[in-house]
Amino acid sequence: MPRVKILFHDNCFDGAASASLFSRFYASRIDPEASFAFSGKAHGAGDVYGQDSFDGDVNAVVDFRYSSNPRLEWWFDHHVSGFPTPADEAHFRKEPRPHQFYDPKARSCAKFLAETCARTFGWDYSPYAELVRWADLIDGAQFESPRAAVELAEPALQLMTWVENNHEDDLKLRFIDELTRRPLAEIAEEPYIVSALTPILERHKGSVGVIRARARYESGVVDFDVSGDGVDIYNKFIPYYLFPDCHYVVGVSLSKTRAKVSVGSNPWRPERRTANIAQICERYGGGGHPVVGAVSLRTDELERAKEVAGEIAVELRRAAAGEP
Repeated sequence: MPRVKILFHDNCFDGAASASLFSRFYASRIDPEASFAFSGKAHGAGDVYGQDSFDGDVNAVVDFRYSSNPRLEWWFDHHVSGFPTPADEAHFRKEPRPHQFYDPKARSCAKFLAETCARTFGWDYSPYAELVRWADLIDGAQFESPRAAVELAEPALQLMTWVENNHEDDLKLRFIDELTRRPLAEIAEEPYIVSALTPILERHKGSVGVIRARARYESGVVDFDVSGDGVDIYNKFIPYYLFPDCHYVVGVSLSKTRAKVSVGSNPWRPERRTANIAQICERYGGGGHPVVGAVSLRTDELERAKEVAGEIAVELRRAAAGEP
């Protein structure tokens, strides 16, 4: 029984959905006898793949950056910053492998993966259409309004919030397995979701007030620093809920594992988007998409994170000055 190791974008609904979809695809179209192991990965500077990353009989990466490691067989990604270095991109372009797929124009990895596997391998993903639709909506920030994204009434958005806050590995595995076995509304009613989500939603309400107090709106850009407020994770749409007319957002936060600079553009005002956020973040060792990205630093580099955030905010204010 071959062991398939799936590495995925950690604490991300699209990452979890992509991992779940890939396992169903592989069992359906490639090898029904396969067993699966999962490992979440977080963006950071340098090589984020350790020596044991590709220790499966078959190794796959979904919704995360490329590796030139010869043991990586399957790869699906849509991040503009999908290649850590120019050498990695050159390796991919020069030696394309039949099971590696990349499209930086795709809104979500889940939909890109599902459609690619349907087209290339004849996989029917219609049983998972609800999951694919929500993953694409969430990762593409296609919410009806900032209010919908912040008030979290939909079960899928509650699950998105749970994923972003959960750090228990056994629950990550359970969630990934259930995503393609049960309707999202049923999963959202599970005790392990509800019990964890209740305090998370209380903290979410509190983080709205913290960001309101810390945020500064100047020349089209909202910037804030919640690194000293115990708000290590927050709903990234809160700034647009509070400042619906803004162009860009830059935030600094601190968790037990990293100092983070989060950068975004207003998804409800796409005409005000001339800066490529992925390229900006890449200059500081981060990455993401043209519309949203982040820079992760060590916890002892908080002051540097604040400097980076300030520099990015200045650059985005210059961009906003030329936008409608």
